[in-house]
Amino acid sequence: MHRRRRTALVLSAAIATAAPFLTACGSDAHPGAAAVVGGQRITVAQLETRVNEVRQAQRSAVPDEQQYQQVLAATSSLTRDTLHNMVLDQVLHRAAQDAGISVTRKEIQQMRTGLEQQAGGSKALQNAWLQKYGIAPKRLDDNLRLQLEAQKLAQQLGADTTQPAFWKALSKASQELHVDLNPRYGAWDVQKSSRVDAKTPWVREVTSSGTQATA
Repeated sequence: MHRRRRTALVLSAAIATAAPFLTACGSDAHPGAAAVVGGQRITVAQLETRVNEVRQAQRSAVPDEQQYQQVLAATSSLTRDTLHNMVLDQVLHRAAQDAGISVTRKEIQQMRTGLEQQAGGSKALQNAWLQKYGIAPKRLDDNLRLQLEAQKLAQQLGADTTQPAFWKALSKASQELHVDLNPRYGAWDVQKSSRVDAKTPWVREVTSSGTQATA
């Protein structure tokens, strides 16, 4: 066993340069669906459940009412952000599957241990992911699995997550999945490969290159 550097990534709200095959769909075609990915619906109820998980965690972490209202104001786009995370999680997972990539439970735990050491403990890591990226504590391991998939995919392509080869793989996966997004939650500009209200890339580095994890 040896130690090597791992760069932690985060799945955030938008896809400023990634998936030109993502399109918007009319809600009438998929009643009750926030999005359809690979023929499977992400229902409005499922989306609301995920949003509520974040809101409950935020409420628990910020008991002061005035501060909590500030949190709400700062995360006013949480529903859209959460839906895009849910869709793009599946896109990334499909791209990893296409490349024959898998992630073990041990690898997830190793990454989490390294990040906890950097953050100052398990609770501190959970709060950091919640506050910065809208990831509820119960979804942290799922997020780390996807980050490892992204890292492995980039490495296999001889690239990193900012380079065209990586995004080309995600675009291919998006095409295979035939993603339909309910316009209630935003739209994708196919020509520009971006969401019309996108502000940030959905995969970006969030820790320094010095992050350590046992491998």
